[in-house]
Amino acid sequence: MFLVDWFYGVLASLGLWQKEAKILFLGLDNAGKTTLLHMLKDERLVQHQPTQYPTSEELSIGKIKFKAFDLGGHQIARRVWKDYYAKVDAVVYLVDAYDKERFAESKKELDALLSDDSLATVPFLILGKVSLSESNVRPLEVFMCSIVRKMGYGEGFKWMSQYIK
Repeated sequence: MFLVDWFYGVLASLGLWQKEAKILFLGLDNAGKTTLLHMLKDERLVQHQPTQYPTSEELSIGKIKFKAFDLGGHQIARRVWKDYYAKVDAVVYLVDAYDKERFAESKKELDALLSDDSLATVPFLILGKVSLSESNVRPLEVFMCSIVRKMGYGEGFKWMSQYIK
């Protein structure tokens, strides 16, 4: 595997190889989809108006060139999400972790996405957006783990240990 990774690294450094991917940014309205997309693209934090119509942006992260589709999260906009499932390579689903009143609604939408057959093999990145204001500075992180496979929980304990006084 090292040799294959090295070979792709050489090709990428010569500009001869780069993966391309179509990803969807999904989540309820005001979850931070547009803000995140523009932070990834322009590295600037800008306040955005709610997304009324689907938009797309191209950005590169590492060796992957993404065509990212920012689909609105309000109820009417969610009706067109299905129109974008074809040939999608990944889904980024954002949840506003401090909007507790909308957890059930967000879970319902995420459950629908995860049970949709056309997305059955598509990887999902689920991000919880937190507000780190002066009055709310509790460290919070979510780690996926498998006790059986002995993975993931070590990183969680390492992260937690840096906050224990």
